Amino acid sequence: MEGEEEEVIPTTNEQTGRFKRICVFCGSRAGYKSAFSDAALELGKLMVEKKIHLVYGGGSIGLMGLISRTVFNGGCHVLGVIPKALLPHEISGETIGQLITVADMHQRKSEMAKHADAFIALPGGYGTMEELLEMITWSQLGIHDKPVGLLNVEGYYNSLLALFDKGVDEGFIDNSARQILVIANTAQDLLKKMEEYAPVHDKVAPRQSWEVDQLLESTPSGETQRS
Repeated sequence: MEGEEEEVIPTTNEQTGRFKRICVFCGSRAGYKSAFSDAALELGKLMVEKKIHLVYGGGSIGLMGLISRTVFNGGCHVLGVIPKALLPHEISGETIGQLITVADMHQRKSEMAKHADAFIALPGGYGTMEELLEMITWSQLGIHDKPVGLLNVEGYYNSLLALFDKGVDEGFIDNSARQILVIANTAQDLLKKMEEYAPVHDKVAPRQSWEVDQLLESTPSGETQRS
């Protein structure tokens, strides 16, 4: 990425809410329940309604494909970020919107976080959960202060949330840090809560001390290539 001209993601005159761009973490599979696909479509339509652009993991299959096509077809900008090695695994058919290929998974998360005003996790597998947990951790550490939302479709994440609560009960997670994650069962409720979100937890270090711009632009394994 170093030395490359920064490409500005467009905004729209109609966009009036808190967020211009939301990063959505979700599965490259659709899951067995139609409710998961319905939730991805609902969130995508809501983002279009509010003129919010999408940043996501770059795949065109599963829930990734559903939300990216919905946002793109609705006239909003879509930015996909994907490691070069995953291109044959996660992308099928025509690439949706703008695509950035990166060297590795760390760089993928850094690039997505750099371009987003907030984060939302839909149902997904290990990768989705890992991305969600890293954004929560970055908030706790003070690396960013952006809202992190969880669309808990049909209680998909109930067991994970119970584990977080156990972490509080057992003294490993501060109660205030447990409030980092914004949770709702519908896209409408989630976005409303995220727009009202204000951090209440004690950060490990001030944001400035992390040199966050350098962190998010670091390229440990090579340069970013734009496709």
